[in-house]
This record gives sequence, structure tokens and C-alpha cells, in this order.
Amino acid sequence: MSSNDQSLILTRRRLLQCAGGLFATSALPAVRAEAADTPQIGQLMTTLSTYMGEAASRPLPAPVVEKTKHMILDTIAAMVSGSELPPGRFAIQFARTYRGNPVSTVVASTVVCGPIEAALANGMLAHSDETDDTHPPSQSHPGCAVVPAAMAVGEQFGIDGTRFLRAVSLGYDVGPRVTATLGRLQYMVDSHRSTHSISGTFGAAAAAACTAGLNTKQMLWLLSYTAQQASGLASWQRDTEHVEKAFDFGGMPARNGVTAALLVQAGGTGVDDVLSGADNFFQGFVPKNDPAMLVDKLGDRYEIMRTNVKKWTVGAPIQAPLDALDTLIKRHRFDAQQVKQVVARVAAAEATIVDNREIPDICLQHMVAVMLVDKTVSFKSAHDQKRMQDPAVLRERAKVRLVHDEELERLMPRREAVVEVTLTDGKTVSERVGNVRGTAENPMTREDIVAKARDLMTPVLGASGCQKLIDRIFDIETTKNIKDLRPLLQRG
Repeated sequence: MSSNDQSLILTRRRLLQCAGGLFATSALPAVRAEAADTPQIGQLMTTLSTYMGEAASRPLPAPVVEKTKHMILDTIAAMVSGSELPPGRFAIQFARTYRGNPVSTVVASTVVCGPIEAALANGMLAHSDETDDTHPPSQSHPGCAVVPAAMAVGEQFGIDGTRFLRAVSLGYDVGPRVTATLGRLQYMVDSHRSTHSISGTFGAAAAAACTAGLNTKQMLWLLSYTAQQASGLASWQRDTEHVEKAFDFGGMPARNGVTAALLVQAGGTGVDDVLSGADNFFQGFVPKNDPAMLVDKLGDRYEIMRTNVKKWTVGAPIQAPLDALDTLIKRHRFDAQQVKQVVARVAAAEATIVDNREIPDICLQHMVAVMLVDKTVSFKSAHDQKRMQDPAVLRERAKVRLVHDEELERLMPRREAVVEVTLTDGKTVSERVGNVRGTAENPMTREDIVAKARDLMTPVLGASGCQKLIDRIFDIETTKNIKDLRPLLQRG
């Protein structure tokens, strides 16, 4: 190795060892440096831990409050509908078997169990399918880990609705910033680590810590316990049953975060600054981006505002293609038998995730075929495994070609797609979609969110129960103790 190479490595090493001290942020004037009571704590850790420690008492802007309610309802709706699917049924049975003390609610069941078990079960429920939210700038699904963690610990400590809102918002602020810093999808491709699991673990820990009332000093230790649990492999893409994937995205991160918060709340101490010094988090995970991204615009840019709600209950890379095909069908009024070929262009790495998968709601070719036959996609049709062998659907699927598009890849994390349909009469029509309804750039209204939630929850909770839960969530500030939500969340 040349002396120049050694110098570069040493420079990189010093940069990462001192990350906390080198990357002070100027974007957070309101955050005080209360955590810096010892010289070894760097500015990066000081900024982050202080922000987290003050979150429970810091009011949120009105638009953030409204969006947080949207994400809470959307995630709970995913839990409720997930209870009817194999991963959700498994999660409820697991919680029933290993229930622990009756403290926290398992949604859409009669189970009340310990907060760690409830977080795991509700996390799996929330990602039993592809109904839950996504955060493209970080390659993560924040809600399925953050909301279960805040609920489970919130019930243990009897928090009110306002703190619950603030805890959830904080979880979205922290978790996604971690994997945005690491390098989102490209980081997952290169490292084989799951950004979804890592982001969820940090987000759940932040939310749980806020509900547990941890102070700024305790947040230092929380982050160290959380970093020790940061895990997950991209091998989740090979799970054909979606049960392990539900654990990887929701159950494990929610459990990890709650565990970290409860350990510290019970008196556990730890490393003061896991973000700098010897063997720190950045040395272990080697981010592709400047570590200062971890606190970039913290307190100014709320990551929950950059989180997408899924219009279609399918994998995120399939959202834009379905939106494009839906527009073409409505505009040109063609039937499946009039279609000769469908070409869907999707960002190259994203296309790999949904290319001829075994699970219906994350298989692009299958979902396009279903839309051709049904002229829409419903929650039921997206989860009908038997239709993957339906001759009528297979006939249309044979017409679908997925192109792994490098030009669209360069636009990521913006998930654009182009769909071109060639009809049997020789006519070709195409549609390009950049901002699917539900994205941060084209957000769903409260009415849209309610309509989706009602569709998902009514079959399980009934129309009256569903409406009562929706009303309570949008009036959550009046809730004195979130345990009061239990009768609305569980089956009768």
C-alpha cells in the first residue's frame, strides 16, 4: 500500500472518529447543547440527543400535527387489515403465547401483553402486507415500527394524546435520517444490510424514549443501545411468505426500539457518544454521505412531511405503474382483450424488487395483469394468492414486460414510471407518472386517508367501530391516556 493510500485511509478514519465534533449544525438554533456536560461528547451527538430529549415538551407545527394523525391512522389501518393475513395471524398468536404482563394492546385481537411483545406483534401486523407508508429519501417504512413502539410504551406510562403525537413525529425524524445518511437504496445494494430494519430500529427507539420520558442525558445511552441493535439483511427480498419480512420491517425494529428505551428508563447506562470516538457507529456502518446529514435541518424539516401514503395496497415500486395504467384505462377506455402488450419502465434497482415475485402485492407483472382484468386494484385482489394461477390473469400477465430503466434510476428517490400500452389495432398510448397520489409532492387529503382506512378496517371492526376509531385519532389531543384507545383497537 502506498503512503498516499495510507494517508487517505487515516484521514477517513479520523473523520469518522471525530464525526460528532466536526459536524456542528447551524440549522437548529432552538436546540441547546445541554448534553455536552463532558468533553468527549461531540456536537453531532449533542444536537441529536438534545432534540430528542426536548421532543415531549416541544409543540409541533399545525401541518405536522395533521400529517402525524394521517400516519397514525394509516398505520393502525394497516395493523387492522393485516390481522386477516398470515403474518398478522401469526403475530397475534405469538403474542398470545408469550404475552407477559397485561400492559399493552395488540391491535385487532383480544390480547393484552407486555410492551416488548406488543411492539413486536403490532409491528408485524403493520407490515403484514404492503399497505403501510414509505419514506423514499431513506429507503424505509417508518410507520410500521414507530407507531407500534409509541403505542406499546405509551400505554405502559399512561401518556396523553399530545405526547403520543410528538413521540411519533420524533420517530419519523430520527429513523429515516439514519439511513438517508447511510445512503438509502445504494447502501442496501452495496452493503447487503436492510435500511428498512435499521431505520425502523432508530425510529422506534426515539418514539419509545419520548413516551418513556427519557431526558437528554438518557438519550445518549438510548442511542448507544439502539446502535448495538441496528441490524437486518437485504435477504428479506427472498422471503416468499411475507412473515419474516413483516418481522424485519416492523416487528424486530419496534421490539428493538422499545427494548432500548425500557432498558435506559429502568436505569441502564451506556456509552455517552456512540457517534464518535473509537469503534463508533459510523466506523461500523461506513455511511456514503456526510454524517452531518443525521441532524440536517432537524427541527426545521420534519421527515413525516416527506413520507408517502400508498394509494394502492401494493409494493412502493408498483405505485406509479398502476397509477399510469389506471389513467390510460380511464382515458382510452380499452378492455384487457384489446391489449397486445404493456411495457412498464421502472428505476432499475426498484424494478429488481418487484420483478416476477412470488407474492401478489409485490409482483409488478401480476398486479398490472390484475388491473387489466379488473380495471382497478383492491386490497382483496392484491392479496389473492390463488389469482396468481388464474388463467385469465396469466393470459394478461404474459403481455407485460418490465424494463429496468437506468434513466429513471438516476431520478431516485423520486419513483417515476412510464407505462406504454400497445393495442391490438396497432395504436400505442403511454403515460408517465412522477408524483403518485399519496406522495409528499401530491399528498392525500384527510378525506382520502379516511376513505382508505375505512376500506381496510371496516371488514374487521365494523362500520361503527371503524368510525369511532377514526374520530378519536383525529381528536387525539383530548385523550388523557392512550390506554383509552384499547376498546376501539381490539375486536369485540
